[in-house]
Amino acid sequence: MNAPDRFELFILDPDEKKVETKEETRAPHTTVFTFNKEDHTLGNLLSQRLHKYPYVTFSAYKIPHPLFARFELRVSTDGTVTPKEAVIACCRDIVGDLEQVSRSFTTEWLGKRIVSEGEQERMARERDPFP
Repeated sequence: MNAPDRFELFILDPDEKKVETKEETRAPHTTVFTFNKEDHTLGNLLSQRLHKYPYVTFSAYKIPHPLFARFELRVSTDGTVTPKEAVIACCRDIVGDLEQVSRSFTTEWLGKRIVSEGEQERMARERDPFP
């Protein structure tokens, strides 16, 4: 009823940026990233993956309002790298992981397809041994 149309959830407005940053002045080495037209899927993925880096001291996200496809990711580091560098490294690692998953899935799918086609040929030969 009050929810926006589905296409509005991922298409950026002409004056809208995908990611906006704001340096946090109350905590050292902290930045708040605002991701527009994104939701919990990316927010949770980035936040949890950032916890794996030893130089990240804090990462969490929040959805300011449930009707707007936007989340804020807060990242703090120990100062050896900037929060922006940490997020960029995290994104690169996630893309690498997704490429690996895609390769594994494709390999598995092709293997199942070959087995399936072989089974179909075997069953056809059993039904009619002399074609």
